[in-house]
Amino acid sequence: MRLFWVLLGFFFVALGVIGALLPVMPTTIFLILAAGCFARGSARLEAWLLDHPRVGPPIRQWREQGAIPRKGKIAACAGIAFGYAVFWVTVRPHLALALGVAAAMAASALWIVTRPAPIGPA
Repeated sequence: MRLFWVLLGFFFVALGVIGALLPVMPTTIFLILAAGCFARGSARLEAWLLDHPRVGPPIRQWREQGAIPRKGKIAACAGIAFGYAVFWVTVRPHLALALGVAAAMAASALWIVTRPAPIGPA
């Protein structure tokens, strides 16, 4: 089972790296998932991710406070809006589908903006 969690953790790290390179794909959520997988499979890999100078702080802030930094909220909501615009232009959905997708994306954005901001250093 430990091997499964480690492999799944590396899969999420790979998705996080891809997300760092592509503007419409998230990064931090995949790294949070990777840290959770590593916590079940390898304490060393979990510590490596949590102690990473660039990605460690947002992961620790989420774990400790359930917090998302303002910059992260803005980036996430901008990505959601951009994703919906791409969906609208490329799919040209009928009204019911357009409204359904808009509602799901708006609910996601609302959930993101209602998370607390981090308090103090991670």
